Parts: sequence; structure tokens; C-alpha cells
Amino acid sequence: MQLKTILNAVHPIKGFVYGKAQFVDNTTKKIAVEIRRRQGSKGACSICGRRCPGYDRLPQRSFAFIPIWNIAVSLLYAPRRVECREHGVVVESMPWADGKCHTTTAFQVVLAQWARLLSWQEVAERFGTSWDTVWSSIVSVVDYGLKHRNLDGVTSIGVDEIAIRKGHKYVTLVYQIDEGARRLLWISKDRTAKSLLRFFHKFGVARSAMIQYVCTDMWKPYLKVIAKKLPQALNILDRFHIMKKFGEAIDDVRRKETHRLEKDGYEAVLTKSRWVLLKRPENLTDKQKGRLKTLLHYNLQSVRAYLLREDFQHFWTYTSATWASKFLDQWIRRTMLSRIEPMKKVAKMLKNHKPLIMNWFAVQGTLSSGIVEALNNTAKLTIKRSYGFRQYETLEYALYHKLGALPVPKFTHEFF
Repeated sequence: MQLKTILNAVHPIKGFVYGKAQFVDNTTKKIAVEIRRRQGSKGACSICGRRCPGYDRLPQRSFAFIPIWNIAVSLLYAPRRVECREHGVVVESMPWADGKCHTTTAFQVVLAQWARLLSWQEVAERFGTSWDTVWSSIVSVVDYGLKHRNLDGVTSIGVDEIAIRKGHKYVTLVYQIDEGARRLLWISKDRTAKSLLRFFHKFGVARSAMIQYVCTDMWKPYLKVIAKKLPQALNILDRFHIMKKFGEAIDDVRRKETHRLEKDGYEAVLTKSRWVLLKRPENLTDKQKGRLKTLLHYNLQSVRAYLLREDFQHFWTYTSATWASKFLDQWIRRTMLSRIEPMKKVAKMLKNHKPLIMNWFAVQGTLSSGIVEALNNTAKLTIKRSYGFRQYETLEYALYHKLGALPVPKFTHEFF
């Protein structure tokens, strides 16, 4: 079987045929395959796609194709210029490549798909190309995906931010979190109201009106924008973010109390107790369970803060929103009398955001920002694996590529 027979089977090009294939370098074992226009076929305008008469022919160009048996393959073609009635004399459209790019679209898709699994440098080394080629391939594939993705039917979104580097540098992320459709919809610099407003401006009024549920944390700029842009949607402050605040408060109490006991010359009973107090009882090791049992005999603020958190866990077990609301009010009153300042801050936060917290019962806990946190973890891993991106544009493309679930150009054969 000849190589051009294989190419015709897996990568046919309408209006063109494969010609002679030969080794061009016996040392590196590189294969070059000629492409010729099919007899009688007219060239197409690269701008409008209309068939046009030929004008002249340019020098031969080389286009990198997918390696075969670890042998580099390039396609050779001398592009025609055509005379379009609307756009004048332009270079013809070449279906296997886009514009002036010297990498075929098929090779770009393969590189981009592997770049989801490996670092970009590893992909470049495995395919015998450069990091810049991998980067330009991802840009091309992501641009195609963003242009052709379907944003209709989004009913649930999650909004959050992640730190991308030191110095309080953040990006705002908006995800679709519908059942069976979880993807990154938007990424924007900073975590301001304007960052989120840009998403709704791009998303459109009609699509925004279809959103029924929103999962967020308690960041005020986001809450203000959502209240304004999505008045019909149910904004849910879920269990994950709330319990995270409890953990931060308990750790703050434990840290301050440890210093105070040490300063006053008391026994260091709280030493190495951080995770004993922060972890859920069912997740403790046998050793940590024994340590917790000992700590519970002491009348310490850290222990009382821990018990307040464990008492609050009953809130999530209610099936009636009415009784859950009464429990929450009682818990807030009791905590405000505890004289434990970090826990009082949590109680005030719960009181201020009570309507949004109660929305958790409207969906019976089926919609959670835990989904958003899982997507955030993937985003953070993408950034970490790259050892950070110096340019924001690179970061943006990397996250869309990894989390956007974007469509890719279709081919006769699946190359990966």
C-alpha cells in the first residue's frame, strides 16, 4: 500500500490530490508529499470561499503534517492566486491549513489534544517540533472552538476566582455546571464587578434570562452583579464555602490560644492539634481520635469553637427549610454570646447572607459549589504543571483548552 493511498483514506482534500511521496533527507528520514490541484477544479477565495478563476502561482510551500511511524511528514504545495470579483487578487483557500500557517490543521489538532495530557514542552519533544508550534496550535484550536461552541441551554452557572500568582493577582472564572455539561464559559482578569459584568455583556441578555441557578461564594462584587443581571435566578451559597469559613475561624482561635497559653506558661495542650480540630470526626485517624477525646476535657476556646461547628452541621440534615431557618437563628444567637470573636464573625456572616444560604434547601443540596471547586482544582493544576504563565493570554488559552469542552475541526479519520 502506497503512502498516498493511506493519506487519501485518512485525510482526503476536496479539489486536490496527493502526488509523489519521497524521502527528502536520508539522515533525518523526513518524508515530503506533493499536493496537486484536481484537474479542472477552480481555486476558492480565502476570504469568501467563492470559486474564482486562477491568476498566477506562488512558490512552493511546506506544511508540517502528522508524523508517520515517528517520521516527520510535510505536504508540499505551490499556492495559486485567484481573482475574486469582490476581494480582488488573493491567495486561494487551502483546506489543509489556515492562512499563512505552516502547520496543517490536522497536526494542530493532534498537538492540542496531547497538550491536554502532557506539558507543552513534552508534546513538542515527542512530536519533534517546537514549543511555539504547540502554542500556536492551541491558539488555533481554541479560537475555532470559541467561534463554533454552542452557548444555548445554560441554566446553571458557578462563579469563582483563583489566584494565578503572588501579589493578589486573580482571575474570575464562570463555569456551566448543568448536569452532564460542565465547562469553562468565561475567564477575565481580576475579581471585580467589571470582570463579571464583561461575561454577561458577552453572554447576552436572552441567554442570561434562561439561567435558573447560580453558585457563588460571598464575594460582594459578584453578589451585586448577579443580583442585578440575574434577578430571576436562585443564588446559592452552598455548604462548601460556608464550612470553609468555619475552618478558618477555628484555626484562627487555635493559633491565638496556643500563643496565649505558651506566653502564660501553661501546658501546650494545643500543640499539633490543627488537623484534629479541622477535620471531620469521620475522617480522623485512630491516633487523632484519641487526641480529640483528650482535648474535649479542656475548657478552651478552641474546643468550644470546634463544638459550635459540629453543632452547626445539623443545619444540613434538615429537610424542612422552616425548621432549618429556626435552627440557624438559634445557633446565631448562641454563638454571639460565646465571646469567641472569630466565630462571632461567622455568625454575623451567616445572618447577613441568610436568604442566600436558605436557597440551598430549594435545590435539596443537588447543586453545589463543590463542582466549581473541582473545576478550580483542575485549573490550578494546569497552571502549576506549566510552572506558571508569564503572559495572561497564554493562561487564558490554556484554561479554555483544558476546561472549555470546545469543539474541534472534524476529519475523516480520528488521529488520536
